[in-house]
Amino acid sequence: MSLTKEKKQEIIKKFAGSEKNTGDTTAQIALLTERIKHLSQHLENNKKDFVTQRSLIKLVNQRRKLLNYLKAHHLNKYRELIKQLEIRK
Repeated sequence: MSLTKEKKQEIIKKFAGSEKNTGDTTAQIALLTERIKHLSQHLENNKKDFVTQRSLIKLVNQRRKLLNYLKAHHLNKYRELIKQLEIRK
């Protein structure tokens, strides 16, 4: 994993408001997005790394579940997060 402790704390502080609020849905989605970006870049160079490919699919599904939850319960937060992370076009 490429995320350092400092990078994780920075992402959590930016999206959750506090470094200690690691369970916040928006912070979890932001962390998953960073990991997905890293794994996507890795797979561009290593096309036959099927274990990483499977891990990427699992992370995308996990993020999708969290996004669905956020969309159902906090629509405004969902829309803001999508714009900030540039997930959708």
